[in-house]
Amino acid sequence: MVKIKICGITNLSDALTSINAGCHALGFIFYKKSPRYISAQRAKQIIRNLPKKIKKIGVFVNAKEKIIKDIARICKLDLLQFHGDESPRFCQQFKDYPVIKAFRIKDRIDLSEILSYNTSAYLFDTFVKSKSGGTGKHFNWDLLKAIRDKIRKPIFLSGGLDLRNVKEAIKLIRPDWVDVSSSLEIKPGKKDPHKIIRFIKAVKAIKI
Repeated sequence: MVKIKICGITNLSDALTSINAGCHALGFIFYKKSPRYISAQRAKQIIRNLPKKIKKIGVFVNAKEKIIKDIARICKLDLLQFHGDESPRFCQQFKDYPVIKAFRIKDRIDLSEILSYNTSAYLFDTFVKSKSGGTGKHFNWDLLKAIRDKIRKPIFLSGGLDLRNVKEAIKLIRPDWVDVSSSLEIKPGKKDPHKIIRFIKAVKAIKI
């Protein structure tokens, strides 16, 4: 079954709604320019109330190594997601945590660039010049389909997934994870509980 990550969590209510609906991971964005930014202290308060089985993923954009490690320790994160211009070498500095490297797709995918990152997983999102993520738009999935079988690491599919297209996306790409944020929101940083429940139910019903 495809696993589900609900990203951009900023409050305990949205976190618990997502967990009760059946998600497998929650994403916390530690990037101050994001409308879904959360401080380490606030994230810590939320995470301490969550079951251990739920993966807590910290999302960072071009942050310094020390800051990332400090936040990961304070919040007791399970995984780190790098959504900026982090180099393969930079990603290797976090031996205590599985690392997800995100790639923002425009009109082509460079397989050699992807494979140069020896991270635990890869995430594919939509390129929008003014945003590092949470665009609400999906890229051309055929680009990823063309190289899917050459990628031997777990794949997170992100970017504009919603109730209308998630079945098509899963059947086409066969991702290990789907990662969703903006399509489930009332406003940036605040989720709609009904949308969360419907989306997770729809994903769990999909047969690959």
